[in-house]
Amino acid sequence: MKGELKDTGTDAGEAGGGGGRDADTAAAVDALRRILRVMRTAATDTQAALGISAAQLFVLSQLTDADGLSINELAERTLTDRSSVAAVVDRLVGRGLAERAPSPRDRRRAEVRITSAGRSLLVQAPTAPTALLVAGLARLSDPEVHTLAAALYRLVGAMHLETTPAAMFFEEEERPR
Repeated sequence: MKGELKDTGTDAGEAGGGGGRDADTAAAVDALRRILRVMRTAATDTQAALGISAAQLFVLSQLTDADGLSINELAERTLTDRSSVAAVVDRLVGRGLAERAPSPRDRRRAEVRITSAGRSLLVQAPTAPTALLVAGLARLSDPEVHTLAAALYRLVGAMHLETTPAAMFFEEEERPR
């Protein structure tokens, strides 16, 4: 039933040995480990099979049903910010998997489109890790997603990560030399 949590084999009453907060903490850490493990494995499989990052796969997959998207529209579809998605698009364009062109409707606007090479690559592509996460979140009720988002933002604050960029999952970052 939508909104119910699947039993993952971790009993919150047993996870911490004494129940209560310790058990809840253990269950939360266990859940995050499972999610991150599956996403990391999917990202590694994507890189090995396709030679592109999981973030590139996610962006490319968002272009399949559109007749050209602006960077802002693509950022909205990928649930990220403009600068993060622009960097991924640059890599896709560099590999010939996507192209930037002026919009036929408004020459001032640039649009990103998937190329035939990009479409060919997607035929053999696994599901992007971020798509797996988004699909899982879609199975939760609206109040559950709201509660989860609020709790994760509080965790970000508790870990003092507010200024850490929220780049796309599994995209190589440019490191200063």
